[in-house]
Amino acid sequence: MASFSFGAGNAQKLRRLPLYLAGRLLTLLVPRSRDEWVFGSAVGVADGALALHRVAADHGEKTTWLVADDGQVRTARDLGIRWVRRDSARGLWRTARARVIVVTHGFGDVQRYAVGGAFVVQLWHGIPLKRIGLDSAETTRAPVLPSVLSPVLRLLYRRTTRRIDLVPAASHLVRGRLETAFALTDAQVPVTGEPRVDVLSSGEAAERRARARAALQTLTGTLLGERPVVLYAPTWRDGDPDPAIPTADEWAAIRAVLDRHDGVLLVRSHPLGAGEYRPPWPTDRVRPLGSDLVADVTPLLPGLDVLVTDYSSLAFDAALVPLPVVFFAPDLEAYTARRGLYGRYADVAGDVPARTWSAAVTAIEAVVNDPTEALAASVARSATVHAHRDGRNAERVHRLIRDRLDPRGTTPGTGVLRGARRRTTRKATR
Repeated sequence: MASFSFGAGNAQKLRRLPLYLAGRLLTLLVPRSRDEWVFGSAVGVADGALALHRVAADHGEKTTWLVADDGQVRTARDLGIRWVRRDSARGLWRTARARVIVVTHGFGDVQRYAVGGAFVVQLWHGIPLKRIGLDSAETTRAPVLPSVLSPVLRLLYRRTTRRIDLVPAASHLVRGRLETAFALTDAQVPVTGEPRVDVLSSGEAAERRARARAALQTLTGTLLGERPVVLYAPTWRDGDPDPAIPTADEWAAIRAVLDRHDGVLLVRSHPLGAGEYRPPWPTDRVRPLGSDLVADVTPLLPGLDVLVTDYSSLAFDAALVPLPVVFFAPDLEAYTARRGLYGRYADVAGDVPARTWSAAVTAIEAVVNDPTEALAASVARSATVHAHRDGRNAERVHRLIRDRLDPRGTTPGTGVLRGARRRTTRKATR
């Protein structure tokens, strides 16, 4: 599995400084269009960008998706989405001309060198429990000469986030985290709800479960029926190996509980992480569900029976289902010291999270036998972090973008901006 660290990523950013400067010159010379929107996401044609794209396309916006590889090309074609290659001359041009740029992770989701001057919508990719952006020293960690380069990287990060015009927040609690992480104002972080989780609130619960269950069965090639399905989704360790890789004895304990309940364990390691989850013996009870199989796992959550995770935002997504969560954090002290968390871990995970696979297996079996208490905890978690649960977050975000682009309104039925240039609009919205 590929590994990545902030240090390595920041080293690349420093080497790319001349390209950023050239891109800024390009965007100063090339005028932005009035009606083009470009979309991109680090995980593919998926996540909140896809949810917002659907709404924008339904409202007649002129949209283009910037794809990174052949797999994304196939997905875009299957969905009938207009696309261009991100790392091509056309991708550079479309980004430089776009009026609106929508990303979920960073400017690298589109053509990173041509973002300046657009109306930038950063959807992010989950409610943060671990500290992100400027709230964590890890974000600007330098690979060498940290006392010299880390302050430089922090300054560059702040200059980058100044280009963001809108970051939708799930609630007022989450809003505060996003504001400090990206150095933004209240006006730039409205509480609209996250487009990426609309799929967990739209339609009937039974329909969502049936659809997710069928998709899981297809992806894993496993006949599920009503068998309990557990998803284990550890988060990224900033380039370090995952400390929770089971030993042979721990795999035996996991297999035993799966055998007792005829259950299936799906394992979704973080796409940037390091570590392998393979039992030491052949079994059809443990199946991978990596990003190579499915870019966005969020729509599949209603088909699960238990989520096991540590510091992942999936715990907050699961709260909307609601889905029972078992928190398993073997490196809580070390992770908290290095990356940092928002608030107390106990406020999210309870006073006694699992610290070993033995404790995690015991907790999983308890939930499978009686999910009542864990379900109640998920419902309470949802009430804390989700201000909207009506499946219309993407609609709210689209409406707000249109309002911010031109407070006086647009030409009816065209989506074309009237009047004020971007400098005027931006001044009015900050």
